[in-house]
Parts: sequence; structure tokens; C-alpha cells
Amino acid sequence: MEPSMVETAADITIEHRQHHSTESSPRAQSEIVRNHPVSSHEPVQNLKSNLSSLGSQYTSFQWFLIALSVYSSAFFYGLDTTIVAVIQGPVVERFGDVEKLGWLGIGFPLGSIATIAAWSKTYGLFDTKWMYIGSLVNFAAGSTLCGAAADMNGLINVNIQKQSLYISGGGIVWGVGCILGPIIGGAFADSSATWRWAFYINLILFAAFTPVYFFVLHSYMPRPNESLVKRVRELDWLGVLLNAGMYTCFVIGFAIGGTLWPWNNGRTIATIVACGALLLLFILQQKLCVLTLPERRIFPTRFLSSRTFLLLYLSQCCIQAALAIPIYYIPLFFQFTRSETAVTSAVRLLPFIIVNIVTVFLNGALLPKFRYYSPWYLASGIFNTVGGALFFATLNPYTSTGAIYGYSILLALGTGLAQQAAYSVASVKAPNYVSDAIGFINSAQVGSVVVALTLTSLIFQNVGFNRVKNALTGLDLDDEVIRAALGGAKSSLFEEGTLNDGVRTMVEAGIVEAIRWSFFPVLLAGAIGLLAGLLMKWERLFDTIDDGKTKVKEKN
Repeated sequence: MEPSMVETAADITIEHRQHHSTESSPRAQSEIVRNHPVSSHEPVQNLKSNLSSLGSQYTSFQWFLIALSVYSSAFFYGLDTTIVAVIQGPVVERFGDVEKLGWLGIGFPLGSIATIAAWSKTYGLFDTKWMYIGSLVNFAAGSTLCGAAADMNGLINVNIQKQSLYISGGGIVWGVGCILGPIIGGAFADSSATWRWAFYINLILFAAFTPVYFFVLHSYMPRPNESLVKRVRELDWLGVLLNAGMYTCFVIGFAIGGTLWPWNNGRTIATIVACGALLLLFILQQKLCVLTLPERRIFPTRFLSSRTFLLLYLSQCCIQAALAIPIYYIPLFFQFTRSETAVTSAVRLLPFIIVNIVTVFLNGALLPKFRYYSPWYLASGIFNTVGGALFFATLNPYTSTGAIYGYSILLALGTGLAQQAAYSVASVKAPNYVSDAIGFINSAQVGSVVVALTLTSLIFQNVGFNRVKNALTGLDLDDEVIRAALGGAKSSLFEEGTLNDGVRTMVEAGIVEAIRWSFFPVLLAGAIGLLAGLLMKWERLFDTIDDGKTKVKEKN
């Protein structure tokens, strides 16, 4: 067994916790580059041979325990990717504050995009074992605080060839976690255990593998001869702070603006202006290397001049938007408008999740054989555009469950066809900058989820409020009660029997209209992704040699 994969798999697990993705071999290679003491310009092949000397660290049984423990982290990530989506209704039912609903989905990727670049750098500077354990402890603490939250604010504010086989295993476990997430979350939400155990379950799994993390996994210090002060100074601290502040201000300005804060409120205006200012400062700081060096910047600006990389970035943003929005808004449709339980709404989401995961693995297996990458993006754009258009054009209170299954499967195919392809393409196009290339795609993958869910929450809250307010005209209700009615069947207004059947039907129609408009960004993402696919080069990245194996055809 190759024990170097212990560090690699552990680091990938942390990366798993930071954003929503299955892993591919090129990305695994990038993690090796990041987390070991070599230049980012060193070819990955040379690095692999350097790591082969670590082969005697573990026995087969120790390696089995470590692999199982690391895969549990991938399972954590897969579980939490989807488990929150189906407990939104019960959380709103328990706490109210429907105007903060969007934060349940936004908080997870916001924490990711604010810290992912810093995490990636620290694994190349500090002891990987203790970085890994520290990340898991932080994750467990977050799960505890979420599960014990006393109100919506508390819940929001606390929420990170053998080689190919092992990485594929992590992807499979991630997929299993994604599939089980809605079922487990729904089962807890509908039971006496309540939705809180959707978070507490992470602690049980963490506790089960803690002895392995502490007593079996070996320490690995990438640069043991350098002082701690020197390694700390290498981090692009200013870039990290500007990046985190930029995204945080964006989310606060657009997720709270128009709901908790009026648009003309000074706090809303100041937050949006601060977001723009921080974005400008971040661009200048990265371009001019202020308080950092070119090789230490958290954002790899070298790829901004590449047509291929810009289109990959744009496509990745579109695909992630088309993936994230249905995960959160399909269950809401069934819970808020049809009074379905969390478990039942979880079942409604399974066709989307299962088809997406299967398609991702098919793409990973067939891309090297098919050789061309642009057709995958074209097909992805077509499926996403059609699926988004059907949701946006036809969703109404009477749309059949079968129709929603069909629309969601189209989106699952569209997102799965190219969801991970960018990692392979980027690694091949920039073989001497694999780590930077993967970091570039990572920023698109995670950042786009933050932006997509924030804007979708903005649409849902504002469209929904206006529609529901019109439906409740004449009942002399204040804005707070009207906004609470956005919770539909989960709102106190519905449960108390205050509304007659006619008004209730109108309110439900208003909520459906808000959810329908929430799929407009999916349609827009599909169309933009299709355009990006059309603009991509029709080029072959993989060649097949005589012995039937696949080799990479490197092009810059």
C-alpha cells in the first residue's frame, strides 16, 4: 500500500468539507503538490517518486483503519451536503424567522470560500496530522453548536493507480453520504429525536474514529527545518482577509437587504458598497502582490489571460449554480406547498442526487476515452437550460410529482456531465501549475454556490413577500406576519387556521411563484454555460497508446 496517500486522502477530506464535489485523480495530484515541500513548478510525476520512500510507515491493518477514518470524513461531507436541504421546513416550523431561511444553505459554502484558500496553503506549511485533527474538531464543534442552537441566529452563525482507486473510494463514500443525507435528515426531523440529530450524528462518527486520528495517523511536517515564524509569514494574510470580507459583505448585503433591512437602509447600502470596495482591493492586492509574493497569492491570476481557463471558470460557476439551487428548493416546494414531511420531501430529491452522482462517475470514466472535453460542456449546457426552463415555465401548485422528477433528472444529467471535468482539463492544460489550476477551479466551484444561493434567497424572499402580501390584502396583517406566511404549510398562520380555503390557496400560489422564480438563475446558468461550451476549443487532451493505456497529451 502507498502510505503517502494517507496525507493526500486526509487533505482531500478537509477539502471535501470545504466545498461540494467528488474527487478525481488530477485533483488528488494537486493536493500532493500543495501539501509537501516542493515547488509548485515541480512535475507531479517527480513528486510521486519522492513520496514512494514513505512506504514503510504503516502496516496493512493500520492503513485500513486510516483509510476507513478518512472515508468517514468524506461521508461527513456528503451527508452535510444534502442533509440540511430537507430539514429547512422543520427548522422554520421550530424557530420561525423564514426571512433567514436562505442562510441555512448559504452559511456552509460561505465559510468554505472564506477559508478554503488559507487551508490549502497551511497544509504545505504545518503538520498535516494536527491540521487534519484540528479541522475535524472544528467541524465537530460546529455540528454541536448547530444541533444545540436555541434560535435561527445560533444555527446560522456557527457553520469545513492505487491512488486513483483510493480517491474513487472517497468519491463513492461521498456519494453514499449525499444519498443518505436527505433520508437520515428527514427521518430525524420527523421523529422524536428532532432535526437536531441531523447535526449530532456527526459527533458519533467523529468519536468512533478519533483513536485512529490520534494514535495511528503519523505526523508529517512538510518543512521541518524552517521556523514557525517563517512559515506563518508565507501565508497571504491580506488576501485571505480581503477574500473573506468580500464574500461576507456580499452575502450580508443581498441576503439581508430587502428582508431584515430595507434596501434604502444605511446598513444595506454600506454593506454593498463595502463589498465592492473589498473586491476592488482584492483584485489590486493580488495583481500587485501587496504584502505577498506571486507564488504565495491565494488566487492564481496567471489563468485570467487564458481563454480556456476563463471558460472553464465560467462553466464551473454555472454548473454549481444549477446543482445547488435544486438541492435546497425542491424539498421546500413539497414541504411548504404540499405539507409533506421531511422524509417524504427527501425521497423527492433522490432522483436528482442519484442521477447526478452516477453521471459524475460516468464522466470520470469516459472523459479520457472520449478525449474531447468541449462536447461534455455543450451537453451539460443543453440539459441545464432545458431543465431550468421547464421548472421556470411550468412550475405551479398543480405540477405533478412525476413532472418534477423529470425536470430534476434533466438538471442532474446536465450538472453531472461536466461537474468534475474542469479538474481534469485544468490539470492537463497547466501540468507545471497543477496546484494553482485546481485552486482556480475550486474558487469557481465554491464561490458560485455562495453567489447562487444568496441571489436565489433574495429572489425567493422578495418575490414571495410581494405575492403573499397581495394574497393577504384586507386582513390587516403587519409585514412580519406576512413574511412568516412564506413558510406556507410550516407557518403558524397556516397551522392556526386563520386563513380560509380561498386565501390559503392564494398564499400557496404566491409561495409556488416565489419558488418558480428561484429557478430562473438555473435557467440563466444553463444558457450561459451553453454559450461557454460553444466558445470552448474543440481539442483533444487525451491520446491512447498501443498498450491500451491512456496518457495525457499536454497542451498549454
